[in-house]
Amino acid sequence: MGVIARLKDDINSIYHRDPAAHGTLEVLLNYPGMQAIWIHRVSHKLWRRKWRLLPRCLSTFSRWLTGVEIHPGATIGHRFFIDHGMGVVIGETAEIGDDCTLYHGVTLGGTTWQAGKRHPTLGNNVVIGAGAQVLGPITMHDGARVGSNSVVVKDVPKDTTVVGIPGRIVSTPDVSSKEQSKRRSEMAKKYGFDAYAVSPDNPDPVANAIGQMLDHMHLMDSKVQEVCQAVQNMGGSVCTDKLPELDVEDFSDAELAAAKQREKAINEFDPII
Repeated sequence: MGVIARLKDDINSIYHRDPAAHGTLEVLLNYPGMQAIWIHRVSHKLWRRKWRLLPRCLSTFSRWLTGVEIHPGATIGHRFFIDHGMGVVIGETAEIGDDCTLYHGVTLGGTTWQAGKRHPTLGNNVVIGAGAQVLGPITMHDGARVGSNSVVVKDVPKDTTVVGIPGRIVSTPDVSSKEQSKRRSEMAKKYGFDAYAVSPDNPDPVANAIGQMLDHMHLMDSKVQEVCQAVQNMGGSVCTDKLPELDVEDFSDAELAAAKQREKAINEFDPII
């Protein structure tokens, strides 16, 4: 792939992953993550030719210009996107696959001073949240995801989400979880919730509680429909009226204010232990 073709590829990948991008010139001038990647491509070529001082100087200049520090020895694939950029550090023996995304404050670092492979390897389509630290010669397989401010020191399986310190698996690519996610999303739309907040890989306990409520509501809906169908088969006339749809705009300002007041009171409550 030529230089121009690869540049267009990088710009298109930013359009796909950042709705704030509105023009090619804007991307070229105002996306430090892409600027750092292109400076790295030059320094990496020099590094592979056994040059040492000049590529390191380019890396230092890139850090000063963009806030992103990428060692010239790091290997980076196609359509790599660093969003915001500031504080990202990528070590010498790090390897990054295609279509990966890193947010600000991410470190792909080492855990030893010994020479050799000491930094992480990222497969394709890996996403690492802001402030996360991925340390050591570990492998994050295709589709892996790391939550913000997590610390990962062990291999992450394919299509798996990891959060926490140390990183722990909160989502695996089994069929049941995908079916549950789809069912919860449909129920969330039906009852007026935001499906994003009830994602199965969201570590928020409130979101998990809402997800469990949606599971319960789904089961109750199914049971009621079975009872209604049985009564109607026996000649009865039940469940003929359509349930009203819930909409936040239907609630009065006074009700919304009262709800906010209750939420504030709960948040300010400090139990004595």
